[in-house]
Amino acid sequence: MHTVKYVVLVLALCCTTLLNGGCVFANAAGVMAYNMELEKKIEVLAEYDGLRNETVAVLVHADHLLLYEHPKLVANVAVNVGRRIQQNVEGVKVLDPAVTLDWTYHTPGWVGMPHSDIIDELGVDRLVWIEIYEFRLHPPGNRWIWEGMATANVGIVEADGYDPDSFSEQWDISDEFPKIKQLGRESATQQSIETGLMAVFVRKIAWLFYDHIEEKYPDK
Repeated sequence: MHTVKYVVLVLALCCTTLLNGGCVFANAAGVMAYNMELEKKIEVLAEYDGLRNETVAVLVHADHLLLYEHPKLVANVAVNVGRRIQQNVEGVKVLDPAVTLDWTYHTPGWVGMPHSDIIDELGVDRLVWIEIYEFRLHPPGNRWIWEGMATANVGIVEADGYDPDSFSEQWDISDEFPKIKQLGRESATQQSIETGLMAVFVRKIAWLFYDHIEEKYPDK
């Protein structure tokens, strides 16, 4: 659809300039090439490929304030990140999120446990540990504008690593939705913004673990 629009734009420019005694094909072609460049996608390699052929548990934690505002936040992230890993990582076996969530619910203080003990209790080779620090739909103090932002620290624990009580790899992950700035409250529903933010946030976390295709210019 975008390509068709660019061709129409080129023809329109040519027709206009022909009426004035010439056609600036070079300029029109430049516009078309620029816009086609913006639509390009690129292959991005996994940041960490150590989940292949391993058993994995996805653990998600958020503070009480975030859970008060978004009660399903932890479950949604755990289920959807786990599903993407299971679908895209070769030979991986992700522990059923229902089992993981039930274990965290019935294990008070699990966040402070040694990682090696958690690995032993869950019977897995790897932990994908997601600590959510931010998940908001508006700018601070302004509920009249939609400005979704989610932020988390993601860490990997390896049962066979050098130190199974420390993260072998860590990343700070954040994403926003919508990309439109200053979107008024009347222009979208809370559900649509929350769903969109969850989708891009989960995707960005899961992308750490498998090769994938991204837009070359995501902020265009």
